[in-house]
Amino acid sequence: MGIAFGLIGGLGLFLYGMRIMGDGLEKAAGERLKKLIEVLTNNRIMGVIVGTIVTAIIQSSSATTVMVVGFVNAGIMKLTQAVGVIMGANIGTTVTGQLVSFKLTDYAPLAVGIGVAIWLFASNKKTKNIAEIFIGFGILFIGMETMSHAMKPLREYEGFKMILASFGGGTFLDTLLGILAGFAITAIIQSSSASIGLLIALASQGLLPIESALPILFGDNIGTCVTALLSSISANKTAKRAAIIHLMFNIVGTILFVFILQRPVLYAVKALSPGDVGRQIANAHTLFNVTNMFIQLPFAGVLVFFARKIIPETPDEQKHVVGVKYLDDRILETPSIALGQTIKEVLHMGNLALESYQKSMEAFLNTDEKTAHEVFSLESAINHLEKEIAAYLVKLSNTALSAEQHEIVDGLFNTINDIERVGDHADNLAELAIYRIENKLEFSEVAIQELQLMHDRVLKSYTQAILALKTGDTNIAKRVIEREGEIDHMEKSLRASHIARLNKQQCSPSAGVIFLDIISNLERIGDHASKIAFAVIDATQKS
Repeated sequence: MGIAFGLIGGLGLFLYGMRIMGDGLEKAAGERLKKLIEVLTNNRIMGVIVGTIVTAIIQSSSATTVMVVGFVNAGIMKLTQAVGVIMGANIGTTVTGQLVSFKLTDYAPLAVGIGVAIWLFASNKKTKNIAEIFIGFGILFIGMETMSHAMKPLREYEGFKMILASFGGGTFLDTLLGILAGFAITAIIQSSSASIGLLIALASQGLLPIESALPILFGDNIGTCVTALLSSISANKTAKRAAIIHLMFNIVGTILFVFILQRPVLYAVKALSPGDVGRQIANAHTLFNVTNMFIQLPFAGVLVFFARKIIPETPDEQKHVVGVKYLDDRILETPSIALGQTIKEVLHMGNLALESYQKSMEAFLNTDEKTAHEVFSLESAINHLEKEIAAYLVKLSNTALSAEQHEIVDGLFNTINDIERVGDHADNLAELAIYRIENKLEFSEVAIQELQLMHDRVLKSYTQAILALKTGDTNIAKRVIEREGEIDHMEKSLRASHIARLNKQQCSPSAGVIFLDIISNLERIGDHASKIAFAVIDATQKS
């Protein structure tokens, strides 16, 4: 019972330390991690590099592949891109194994002590993030030491040693049992890094020779696919194919290593680290994933082909789905990247509102009823997006974000409200266009020119507000704020001149009321553009 308690406690500390260290690394990486996804192209090698770096930072290939499923499900990553990232994730996860294979347990308490001291006395958020890395690093090694110590009594049990040794017996059945054992362990604890840590802890007590560790290690790589497969159940078919590709990649790699490359790998790792089984396991894990990537990367298209055969394409997939384009709960595994995707979704919503506003004025000025009805459809889509984004922001705010990122999230809540209000005003303008058409209202040439002039000014202001949101350019944002005063002055001036025309009976009262309603709505759109610009400046100053 003492062995079980020690093993469970040590494993818990290992996983917890890995999580804290990963969170600290992610927050310290900040914007750089968020921008990594931007460099993704159809270049598979770049995908491998991105997958490797992201996984090395967040300390979990499962989290990366789940995130990839989310990207594919959101339609922002193609299957061909996903292949490279998945292969890179498998390489990135070997970093943890390499780390724990070094005998650094003596320094673990010191790392925790230094980390806690920095965290307690530092006021700078970035310094606290670095402190979390130290704390996580120390706890991870304390967990390793606890697992290793718990397994000491197992050295006295010949039966246990014989079971482990049997996995390296050389027969196909022995190898298969080892693979199944590794698969089961990783599927249960949901972390191949923790599984490798467990193997290294066994090896440190002389219980696991490298010959027996290899089949278990191969099984670990297959078991890590379970998380992504489970995650893809609720996703679309393209995302399911991404999870299948991950599984096929590791199964094919395992077959290659079991039947062709096992002896060369054993020779290589023994030559690199003679007498140190822990280092041999870590090196074998790295060698397996790096070699597997080089072998299979040229055949990425074949993996995609078979994934599409396993999960065939249906006509329903070709239909355009109205709604969010960039959000998926799986991406929340990496909050900084999820924040980047949320900003993209807000920009998507902002561009829909821009299209709606342009169409509403086009409908009015050209008396186009069909265009006015298009505005009503866009308004519905904008309202739906606001609800979806707001719900996602709530989830995002409860993840491990830095203080600066929390400020950005808070600002985005206000921004989506402003964008939604722009959509509302566009809807009002479309209704006024319908009223003008149905009642055959005529406007003087001067009135139309004035409306066009104010529309051009407001359109420029809102377009620049969205551009400032996209680029974070405070100079553009400041120009929007300055123009808001001009728009307010224009609204008052046009109102006064139009009332003068009404008094002189130069236009009909019905048309006059519509004119005043239009400039009021235009002025309000200018106000919301200004608020979006203020939010950009606030976010930039606090970051």
